Amino acid sequence: MKTFFAILLTAAIAVPATWYFIRTETPPAAAPVTEKAAAYQCAMHPWIKSDKPGRCTICGMELTPIRAGHDDHALLDGLVSLSPDSVRILNVETSVARKQPLDRTLAVAGTIDDDATRHRLLSAYVDGRIEKLWVNHVGEEIAEGDPMLSFYSQMLLVAEGDYRLLEGKGKESAAIRLRQMGLGTRQIEAIPNKPLGTLTSDLDAPMTGTVVAQKVYEGQYVKQGDALFEIADFSTMWFMFDAYESDLPWLKEGQTVSLITASLPGTTLVGRIVFIDPNFNEMTRSTKVRVEIPNPLVDGKRRISHRISADGRVHLSVPDVLAIPRSAVLQTGPMALVYVDQGDGAYQRREIRIGRRGDQLVEVLDGLKGGEKVVTQGNLLIDGQAEINRSSVAEPATGSKPLTDLQRETVSRFVSLADAMALALSTDDLPAFNRASSTASDITEAFIATIKERPNPPPALMSLEQNKSFSNSPTLKEARQQFHGFITAAEVVLQPLRRTTNSPPFQVWECPMVGEAIPGSAPKGRWIQTGTRPNGNPFFGKAMPDCGDEIQP
Repeated sequence: MKTFFAILLTAAIAVPATWYFIRTETPPAAAPVTEKAAAYQCAMHPWIKSDKPGRCTICGMELTPIRAGHDDHALLDGLVSLSPDSVRILNVETSVARKQPLDRTLAVAGTIDDDATRHRLLSAYVDGRIEKLWVNHVGEEIAEGDPMLSFYSQMLLVAEGDYRLLEGKGKESAAIRLRQMGLGTRQIEAIPNKPLGTLTSDLDAPMTGTVVAQKVYEGQYVKQGDALFEIADFSTMWFMFDAYESDLPWLKEGQTVSLITASLPGTTLVGRIVFIDPNFNEMTRSTKVRVEIPNPLVDGKRRISHRISADGRVHLSVPDVLAIPRSAVLQTGPMALVYVDQGDGAYQRREIRIGRRGDQLVEVLDGLKGGEKVVTQGNLLIDGQAEINRSSVAEPATGSKPLTDLQRETVSRFVSLADAMALALSTDDLPAFNRASSTASDITEAFIATIKERPNPPPALMSLEQNKSFSNSPTLKEARQQFHGFITAAEVVLQPLRRTTNSPPFQVWECPMVGEAIPGSAPKGRWIQTGTRPNGNPFFGKAMPDCGDEIQP
């Protein structure tokens, strides 16, 4: 399928190019050759070769000189040679791989809550009756030491009487007992001046904050331990959001977060990350991140309300790393590819290992050196040309050689496995998926061994080996994430077998929206299915059963 797509792309360029060269009265000069040319070939039809300069017998383009030592093995390695005119027609642009800052803006969503370390529940210390509420509604702002209610308690009256009468150590013991009953230092020291016959005592606020819950009313009897009020300090708020595995390499304490919320239109709140929870949630594959936001009083009210939703942007930056533009990277299944400018119109296909993805750049961990030029525009057409080159000179591909009976049986079992897993996810049947995937490791291992016996085994075998084992998925979301890595590599390995006459029959289907179901994946995704059953989408299940098209061989 990739070859067919490449032919379409290159044909789209070849037709206007052919017209250009036919209409040109004076043929363009041949590309400068600094080395002795061993042969000449057509850039668009590389199987058209000659031992002397000339034009392609198919499209009329001038044959491109192949430098000495640039043989079919170079073509197999993905080296594409283009004339200066072809480079101009393809509008090839390059960028230098170099160390530079990697910036990213991470969009997050979460809820703004109060500071949990400054949240108090005020309870009754002794049995008694509420005589008077000085604080009688939720939302009232209070200061530490303000009276909240007047309380009658027989036990408290007795303890206050003892404090009046006792002296020395006895008085100290009585003061300790009063503190245990909920009185503060100010209240205890005021007892000797308290008018005789006063039957109630005030219960003061233990902290400055906002009343968020009222549990009692005047005249109500309470027992020791009963909740009276709930108080929260809203001077500093916590914004909590989920960070996924791919976000963690970017995040660290101290980073700035900008927030917007519908309750404050036109206002941007700014906070800083103060805590990243080390306890990772295996179900959601995420962890909690806490951001502290100042919340001053404005006209007697807090600016930010309690428990509102907000959208945030985390401004992330990584010091200088080897990076290239994102447009230079071609993500073909599990592999990341770039085309490196070799000079004189030659471009080398290179597999690289990428790290963090920024807004405009991507980090390169392996496969490139600083100073090398990579193609940022025209690389898709160059990749199509490289695929045609490989097809024209390669040895028999994995799929062209007939399967032995044993190989066919092994391939058939693997296809049935891929089909069963896709079918289970298409119908949102998690138990069926877990049953099917329980045999994946052994069946895939045998399939990999079979493919290795055949000519030119594809590089995707390595990725398939890494994704062959499945855990017992607790959710459909996790099952689909595991399935995606497996089927992406499996489809690349199975594709060449479609050209084999005795290969077990199977279909390849593609959905253009898989990136929405599997975060961090390519927009498109494929899967394998057999038989004539109706199409179903394993990445969306019953929510989008018709999203997908069959990819013809």
